[in-house]
Order: sequence, then C-alpha cells, then structure tokens
Amino acid sequence: MAASGIAPRILCIGIPVRDLTFRVEAVPARGSKANASHLAELCGGNALNAAIAIARLGGRVSFAGPMGDARETSSGFILAQMAQEGIDTSHIVRMPDVTTPVSAIMIEASGERTLTIYRDPGLWGVQLPKADELLADCRALLVESRCGAFCSDLCAEARRRGIAVIVGVDRAMSLHDGLLTAASHVLFASEQVQETAGIADDGKALRRLARLTPAFLAATRGPLGTIWLNETGELEETAAFPVHAVDTLGAGDVFHGAFALGLAEGGNVRRALLFAAAAAALKCTRHGGGMAAPQRVEVEEFLRERP
Repeated sequence: MAASGIAPRILCIGIPVRDLTFRVEAVPARGSKANASHLAELCGGNALNAAIAIARLGGRVSFAGPMGDARETSSGFILAQMAQEGIDTSHIVRMPDVTTPVSAIMIEASGERTLTIYRDPGLWGVQLPKADELLADCRALLVESRCGAFCSDLCAEARRRGIAVIVGVDRAMSLHDGLLTAASHVLFASEQVQETAGIADDGKALRRLARLTPAFLAATRGPLGTIWLNETGELEETAAFPVHAVDTLGAGDVFHGAFALGLAEGGNVRRALLFAAAAAALKCTRHGGGMAAPQRVEVEEFLRERP
C-alpha cells in the first residue's frame, strides 16, 4: 500500500491525555512501593495516538474534541506536541474551568501496561464545530468510542456524505450506543467485544453484534492477530507479526490509525488490516506509547521483508 497524489485528510475525534509513564520490573503489590527505571512524559489518548500514527504514516490529520482550560499546563504541553507532529488543532474546543485528563502508567518488562486516569466530567459537555467545517475535504473519521455522546450526530452526517467512520473501541459499549449504527467500521479489542456482546467468544460476539449494525466488525487480540467478519458474514483472521514487545501502550491506537489511513487511501479491508498489523507491531518494539508510532518508510520496509 503506497500513498499517491494528495494525502487523504482524516479527522480524529477524542479526548487528549497527558501521560506520565513509569517503567517497572513488575506492578507493585497493594500498599507497597516500587522504584521506576525510567520516567517519560507523553501526550496520549486513543484518538490522539491514532492521529500521531496517521501523520507519521503520510496522512493529513485534524483533531477535534475537548481540552481543558487555556490556563492549565497539561493542555499547553499536549498542543505543543501535536504541533510538532503536524496535526491540525484548529477544531479543538477549550473548556473553561475544566481539567485536561492526566494518566499515570506503569509499564512492565514484558511490555504490558497498567494505568489509572482522571477525566474531568465537564469534558463531555463540549459542543464541536459545525459539520460543514469539520467534514470539508475529509476522507474518513476516526472516533474514540467513549465520545459518542458529543459526536454521534456528526458521524451519522459523515456517513450520509459517504465518508468512512471508524470507531476504535477500548471499553464495553452499550448495545444501544448510537456509534454502533453510525459507524462504517468498528474495531474492538477482544475483551471489549466479548463484554459488549455478553458472549465469551470473539467470533460469536462479532456475529451477535452483526445483527445490530451493518458496520464492518473486527476484534484485535494482540499477538493472536485480528478476527473479523467478511462481506458474506464469514469469520476471517489477519495474523499479527511476531516481534519482541517492550511497550504495548498505544499499540491498539496505532493499529486504528493505520487502518483508517489504509481505507482512506483506497485500500480494501484486508490490505488495511495488514498495514495496521505491521504499524502496531513496530510500535510494540519501542518505548513511548503512541509517540513511538513508526514512520511510513519503516512500515513499508517491514512489510517487504515479510511477504
């Protein structure tokens, strides 16, 4: 898959987060202490990690969503990082007297992460700019599933205009969530698809949800690859690339961003899933959460070496 002509513009909708990451040998037991071997301060959040990936992979990317009060420091840090990545921030809405989310993340030697996060409830009161402004020259939307409360109508309008709407799911959804029917593509993690469907089997869970939405449905399973339903309703799998993982933080978000870009560039689902698997695999080989997303040339070389 190669970019050609003018890069497609993708709009990412989400809630940016300031991440403090600590590398530890193991997550400490309750009530105990542990020394970290490394500390990093990053900008994160599902949609923002995906936006970084899209920018590095050659897409044009804009970001919309709420951010805290203009006077607080976390938002300034995040906006500076976004500017460095070339992400358009003109659609971000600053929320007076609201705090930008902050998370504390522990990353074990295996690459697994444990985190806690604070999100100010006031963030969900955001009103995004008008659809005509947000969707102009837009090839695809990539949305955090938690943001349905303030963007479901926009997603439905995008679909009416023939724009792909990809929803990245990292928590259980309600079966009545408007994003399920407003989306063209829904990408779950394994645990979340099972929780959403109420079925302890990825394939059966996907089939149950397929009765509720016409969207393409898939579930990512880390090193076990991705399981998905094809156009005839049959289950297919896209294998993950085996790598030595040192940091899985943001890997699913990078996958979502690469998948969205693959679709926006005109690729079919199979090619987009393969492209996304390669980008996520490379991200897992380096520390830095979503800020460790690979460049386009790295992904293309990685795929050439693994036919």
